Amino acid sequence: MNTRQLRGLEIAKIGGIRETHRGWVVPSQSGNGQYLVYKDGMRTKCNCPDCVMRNWKKCKHQWAVDYYIDKRIDENGNVTVTKAVKVTYPQEWKAYNEAQIGEVRSFDALLKDLVNIIPEPKQSMGRPRLSLGESVFCSIQKVYSQLSSRRAHSLYMNAMDREQIEKAPHYNTVNKLLNRKELTPILQKLLVISALPLQGVETNFAPDSSGFRTSQFNQYAVEKYGAKKKHKWVKAHILVGTKTNVIVGARVTQENANDSPFFTPLVKEAYGNGFNLKEVVADMGYSSRNNYETAKEIGANAYIPFKSNATGKSRGSYVWKKMYHYFQMNREEFLDHYHQRSNVETTFQMVKSKFGDKLKSKNWTAQQNELLCKLIAHNIVVLIHEMHELGVTPQFCSQKMDSSL
Repeated sequence: MNTRQLRGLEIAKIGGIRETHRGWVVPSQSGNGQYLVYKDGMRTKCNCPDCVMRNWKKCKHQWAVDYYIDKRIDENGNVTVTKAVKVTYPQEWKAYNEAQIGEVRSFDALLKDLVNIIPEPKQSMGRPRLSLGESVFCSIQKVYSQLSSRRAHSLYMNAMDREQIEKAPHYNTVNKLLNRKELTPILQKLLVISALPLQGVETNFAPDSSGFRTSQFNQYAVEKYGAKKKHKWVKAHILVGTKTNVIVGARVTQENANDSPFFTPLVKEAYGNGFNLKEVVADMGYSSRNNYETAKEIGANAYIPFKSNATGKSRGSYVWKKMYHYFQMNREEFLDHYHQRSNVETTFQMVKSKFGDKLKSKNWTAQQNELLCKLIAHNIVVLIHEMHELGVTPQFCSQKMDSSL
């Protein structure tokens, strides 16, 4: 056993762990306060500083729940000790199995409906061009499959046989499409529309960012400064619903872009698209008066931890002052809301494990579009799961899109 595991066993032996509808309330080993261990998919997470601030994978409180020892004393003073060796997690296995088994078939069907809302650009002269919607269909299908351009051509042929597209494009056509700057706003709009079927489900949201590796290197720094050769990265800033992990908005930037400035545009965009934002939880990197004011403006409560040098001075922001004192005086209750932020990390893990954490495109425009295709593919997979678990019926035909292509 490691140190945290041993301490967890000691906490379990002392007792005092209570199971609630939110999770397990675990007393602090020092005797001052308590922490909440809650379920997150097939794992547990904790709102203690070890997990929240240091991102430790498994703290002593989680181990204490694993070795949960329940002591009960009846009226006569008799002690009953019940030990649960491991915590189990409920899973909607029927819905999960159905979603997994039919994912590829459902993915193509939903993707076809989604790209049908893309208007075809007018053409007055020249050879007939390939359908824009069908080209986008093939682009997202290729990213979903993680196949190379040549190997993905067989997917386009299969889609043509199933009458999902009229003509299979040349394998290099998809690459040329991803290199077009005009495609970026179209993909961003498709991402938003792919999240709208879950509009009535999501009320709590969390923003965060993560990097995706490219095949390029920082050659300039290597030659000028003798620095170690490293891959360049592209950064995705996203806003996700904490219940289903659906992505309701995204921005793609260079690797050194700060996170905080993207809070306001992502939150306001989601609000403008009809999402009912009740809570927005974000990590300390988003801590600013402007972000708290943004949440207040749309009627949402923001739960963003304050930095160690932060003060309660309002400087024109009453909500900053109010939440600062709430954070100081009701830390456990604050962290109880804050733990939802872990779902945005889960979302990035889902995207990278399923669609890869590397971008194959060589230039900046194509890298942006390829990454947006990954995020759209993720949303479609989320919809497939919710179709079986929540009975959601995605309908994209009512949406409209303008295109300048």
